[in-house]
Amino acid sequence: MRDVVYLDQIEQAEALLKPQRIEVLRQLAEPRSCTEVAAELDQTPQRVYYHVKRLVEADLVRQVAERRVRGITEGIYQAAGRSYWLSPRLVGQIGLRQTRDRLSLGYLVDLMEDVQADIAALDLRRPDLPSIGVSGDIRVRPEQRKAFLDELQQTLQDLFTRYGGAEGDAFRLAVACYPKGQPDDRP
Repeated sequence: MRDVVYLDQIEQAEALLKPQRIEVLRQLAEPRSCTEVAAELDQTPQRVYYHVKRLVEADLVRQVAERRVRGITEGIYQAAGRSYWLSPRLVGQIGLRQTRDRLSLGYLVDLMEDVQADIAALDLRRPDLPSIGVSGDIRVRPEQRKAFLDELQQTLQDLFTRYGGAEGDAFRLAVACYPKGQPDDRP
């Protein structure tokens, strides 16, 4: 089972984005038969098998074993990943990219799409991929915003200058700084 399965085909998204199939997928975090999943979800094994079959066709679930139960062969299935990541490219780019205005929220959305595509292109099964994720909240008074952003930009520029040579392993550094809304402000 992979940690992340990146979905970049519309057929995969269609198979996944049905509430009943998401429930089946959750039940298949561990290897199980359709009969076992049906008992957990209070559904018929045939109904669960229908959903499992669609998930298998979309490469979201795999048959990992078989067993004989009262003379009948029963498949054992498991989800292909612990989590599923939908590519923004499934919808496609709407409007122009915001790459010119680095201070816009549109630029951040474009940047996150690029980061998502880069990560999806990596072999996520490799446990030795060197990466780091850092997240934190910073509070800046309005009169200090410009100084903060200037200092952040200068610090990053120093890193790019120091490590920007042509030799060695290539890494991408993407930093996002945006106002954090209050929990009540979110839809």
